[in-house]
Formats: sequence, structure tokens, C-alpha cells
Amino acid sequence: MSIPLRLGYKASAEQFDPAALADFAVLAEEMGFDSVFISDHLQPWMHEGGHAPAALPWLGAVGARTSRVLLGTSVLTPTFRYHPAVVAQAFATLGVLYPGRVILGVGTGEALNEVTLGMEWPEAPERFQRLKEALALIERLWAEDRVTFDGTYYRVEDATIYDRPDTPVPVYIGAAGPAATRLAGRIADGFITTSGKDPALYSETLLPALREGLEKAGRASDAIDTLMEVKVSYHPDHATALEKTRFWAPLALTPEEKTGVHDPIEMQRRTSELPIERAASRFIVSTDPEEHVERIARYVELGFRHLVFHDPGEDQAEFLRMYGAEILPRLRARFAG
Repeated sequence: MSIPLRLGYKASAEQFDPAALADFAVLAEEMGFDSVFISDHLQPWMHEGGHAPAALPWLGAVGARTSRVLLGTSVLTPTFRYHPAVVAQAFATLGVLYPGRVILGVGTGEALNEVTLGMEWPEAPERFQRLKEALALIERLWAEDRVTFDGTYYRVEDATIYDRPDTPVPVYIGAAGPAATRLAGRIADGFITTSGKDPALYSETLLPALREGLEKAGRASDAIDTLMEVKVSYHPDHATALEKTRFWAPLALTPEEKTGVHDPIEMQRRTSELPIERAASRFIVSTDPEEHVERIARYVELGFRHLVFHDPGEDQAEFLRMYGAEILPRLRARFAG
């Protein structure tokens, strides 16, 4: 089966206030993007110039101002700040309001968004087990009328989600390692990962893990959506394209450099001295539309059929208009059918 290529927009909640971000989402729909995904951070990466609007009310507001684009989180953590039952209720409501347009993208989380609330930050294996249990509970709450659940981390007693869409909201699992990727293959409707890392991570680790998960569950190779968050900085002027990436320098830090950091001021301090070339290292930085499309195409050729573009610049309206006019048509023409 041929899976159509979807082209989306990443709404950077860490960088813009909620009203501006909503305007960008509306413009993304006007410019022909297929989806809009928002991050869900309690705190931004950078203290100065940072923002952190709440994703849930924002999705409700943007759903009311748009009519076509898919809307989702990339990603929300349903295991610490949110009880899984609260996530189940919120996304069921969004699914009723905007049927067929809402996606719940989930992940195991970051200390930046949880430790500030006085929560202990467990090691990766516990975070993974929490995610598995949370998703099992959400699935039951969406499928059953009265749920009593007594898990290792969460419990509910005689719980009912009274307002549910006819078709459950799709769940996508975000992953940067093989365990969560295999889980996505086994149980999820979609798999989310991010661009700009060692190519071998995708071809030799993540995609084989995804196939393993699908095979283990007896699912077809095209059973789930494969979403790549593609970090791009496209501009006719190279210096401008390069400089745009500076706000997102934290993405260039290694896991060892940022794991456990819960304070945006400290994160900003750690990235303030990074050279611009390292800040830009996770981004496709280019000035020529054909060369830009060629570099993006590598992810489609790997097997990703849903590309969500994250531009780091302040002028998001300029980015959306340029992309809508110059990049999206080229990608659709190249990968038509």
C-alpha cells in the first residue's frame, strides 16, 4: 500500500507566546501544511526570550480556528505532571471537538519539565515502564465504561471517561532509543523521532527496532505512521539561515551535557559559549531550495512518511510562506504517489 506523504509544522512552544503560536498554526494551514504539532513543556530550554504555553488549552483554541490540519503533541509526557487518566479525558474531549484531527504524541519526558514540581527524576528504565503502564491505562479508559486499575505507578477506581470520540484518538510514541521504538511498533498508531543525528541511528538502530516491534505484534510494515521532526533553517541568505539556529543551541548538547538539568537559566549558561556551527549542527541549513529538498528527501527514502518541519527563526510567518511556496510543492512533486 502506498502511504501518502504528510508535511507538517512544528509549533515551538519554547520560543513563542500562545497567541503568536496560534496565528502561526492558522497560517500553516493556509500555506498547505497537513499537520501542526506542539511541544508540551512546563519550562523552555532558554530562560531569556523563552516561553512555555500549555499545550492542552492551546490545541483546543487552534482546533477552533482551523478546519483541516491534524493537531497533536510532539510530545507530551503522561506520567509525571499529568496523571494518565487526566490525559485520557483531555484528549477524548479534543477528539470529540475535532474528530479525526487530533493525535496524542507521548514520550518518557525530561527533567526540565518535571523536577521543578518537586518530583524525583528516575532512571530511564523506570520512565519507560511508567510510559507503558500509562498507555495501558489510557487505552482501557477509552475502551471501557468503568475502569478499576491498580498498577505499579497509577491507579483508578470506578473511572469513566464520559465523552469519547467514536474513533479513539491515535497515539504516537516518541523515541530516541530502541526500547521505546519497539514499543511503538507493537502498540502505537505512530512513531516519532527527530532529525540531525548520526544517520546510523536511524538505519541501524531505530528503524530495525520499529520493524521488530511490528513483526512481534503481527502487524504490517505500514501499520503505523512514521513521523520525523525535521529541523530546518532555510533562507536565501546563508548567514541568516545559520544565525537563526542560535536559540536552539541546547539541541546540540549531548545527553550527558543536559541530562538532569531542570533550570532554563542553567541550560542557557551551558549553551551560551557554543560556536554557531555547533548550535546549527542538528539543522538542515541551506539557501537553495533544490539542495534543501535533496537533504530532506533522505528521510523520506529511509521510510518516514510524515515530516514535521521545525524552523528556529523568529520570523515564523516568513518561514511558513517561503516553505509553502518553495519547499512543500517540490517535496510533493518528487514523492507523489
